[in-house]
Amino acid sequence: MASPPRLASRLALLSGVAVLSTFAASCGTPRPDARASDPLAGNEPRVEELLARMTVPEKIGQMTQADQEFLQDPADIEKYFLGSLLSGGTSDPRESNTLQAWTDLYERYQQHAQRTRLKIPLLYGIDAVHGHSNVLGAVIFPHNIGLGATRDTELVRQIAAITAQEMRATGIHWTFAPCVCVPRDERWGRTYEGFSEDPELVALLGATTVRGFQGTSLRDPLSVLATAKHYLADGGTLMGTGVGEGRGLDQGDTRVDEQTLRRVFLRPYQDAVAAGVGTIMPSYSSWNGVKMSAHRYLLTDVLKGELGFRGFLISDYRALNQLDPDYKTAIEKSINAGMDMVMVPDTYKEFIGHLTELVNEGRVSSSRIDDAVRRILRVKFAMGLMDADRSVLADRSLQASFGSAAHRAVARQAVRESLVLLKNGGRTLPLSKGAARIHVAGKNADNLGHQTGGWTISWQGGSGNVTPGGTTVLAAIKKAVSPNTNVTFSVDGTGAAGADVGIAVIGETPYAEMMGDRSDLALGPEDVTAVRNLRAAGIPVVVVVISGRPMILGDLLDQADALVAAWLPGTEGDGVADVLFGDYRPTGKLAYTWPRSMDQIPINQGDARYDPLFPLGYGLTY
Repeated sequence: MASPPRLASRLALLSGVAVLSTFAASCGTPRPDARASDPLAGNEPRVEELLARMTVPEKIGQMTQADQEFLQDPADIEKYFLGSLLSGGTSDPRESNTLQAWTDLYERYQQHAQRTRLKIPLLYGIDAVHGHSNVLGAVIFPHNIGLGATRDTELVRQIAAITAQEMRATGIHWTFAPCVCVPRDERWGRTYEGFSEDPELVALLGATTVRGFQGTSLRDPLSVLATAKHYLADGGTLMGTGVGEGRGLDQGDTRVDEQTLRRVFLRPYQDAVAAGVGTIMPSYSSWNGVKMSAHRYLLTDVLKGELGFRGFLISDYRALNQLDPDYKTAIEKSINAGMDMVMVPDTYKEFIGHLTELVNEGRVSSSRIDDAVRRILRVKFAMGLMDADRSVLADRSLQASFGSAAHRAVARQAVRESLVLLKNGGRTLPLSKGAARIHVAGKNADNLGHQTGGWTISWQGGSGNVTPGGTTVLAAIKKAVSPNTNVTFSVDGTGAAGADVGIAVIGETPYAEMMGDRSDLALGPEDVTAVRNLRAAGIPVVVVVISGRPMILGDLLDQADALVAAWLPGTEGDGVADVLFGDYRPTGKLAYTWPRSMDQIPINQGDARYDPLFPLGYGLTY
């Protein structure tokens, strides 16, 4: 087979960041050279006045975030003065997972907060990482790995703004996004959450996403609070240092010097802070053996001091449990290191009790508590939650546009711009819509759950019709072609004889953190079989790879006449058909290096061994 020219590989190695800086400069939104106007400014007198009136229990309550799934009694919001709730990846309303149920859930909890002495509203957080992705019927956009391939800042901003609007339709106003990790090893199961392996592109799109979520003002009723995560170097962990039986990469240890830490992993946080991000989530991971959630130098000295971050830090889900076998000691370590709000989904009572004891014992100072609460209140005032004339209830008029055709049109655009054409032998693409017969194959061709991936309706994602309103690739192909075209389908590719062309939609099935690490990125045997059966029929073969990272293609690239990397495109499969049939030419460029074999992984370390199958920035058109 004809692999990309070695010259392109050398140029990618030599120019690296410079190449992507050129892409960044050509994007629709100019890159800021200095800090934007501070969205958290202007409320300090009000913050200080309220802080002075608060009791220690009220302050510690503001620092506490419970998961609504484990809230033993909604009245605990009042009893413990809780400052925040979240819904984790599977923490849905008990009644149903509908738009109405989510809205009712949010409003019930806010009403409890309004019964407290100071009536401080809750911050309600959720992982809306590619759309309001816990809620049935929401538009699910491509994951960040696909958005990185678009290099389209205006599109990325629109996606964040639409996600914010769909969140606000349920009342929820805080997303644990964007992920501004810089994945440096494709085996990591969170690779798809990162825009790119290149810190400059991550910095650009991460800051753009922050602005899309937060808008021009956090007081805007269509904006939501953003979270840059996971601070710091969660994409640089070493294989074997992670969690789980396989001891993979996730939640592991990044072993680099400080210069590399700053150049590669800190870089996107500089732009996120300059963009005014309101919250930052420290990682489960470690830097040279020290857990981030207890790393005073990185949390307080670097982030809050050097970078001037004025929002608050929110810990990851049960992250403090990893700091020390003694829970009270773990709390002491993290709070003293600079953690402001703690995600304690099911141990909020224990956390409050221990932190109260630590304050009374002088092991956590009153000034540290005040600093944490001041930061939390600063965000709440900036969001307008404390305004007397501002309702904390949902604006249900926004539900008319939830999952709308207009929102899906933007998602469809994102899909087609994210596709990267890796091979197009004999000008196989674009396909003719007037072909007599097209045979489609592959386990991902007619499976909405597979094309949306993890963090969709449930934490690890699912298989089948996971959410209403979406379009699979097979359904999109059937819509795109002539009424006279016969579209047939078999998962294994059999029955293709006599067709004009075969399309195999193959790749990965859903996964998320902890479960997604893999030691081998080879395509599955069922994928290889589907492609080979199409090839055996003696027809041109187009392969569409749906995956959360570059995969090892082996000889499958030789079997394919054309090959498209579709990443995890979300609910709008029509965007795939747009490119296959020539309604839009492919424009996506790789935001990750594509390795030839597992022996090359990790491939993006910038040394003389850089000899990829497809280099960073590669992408064909027709």
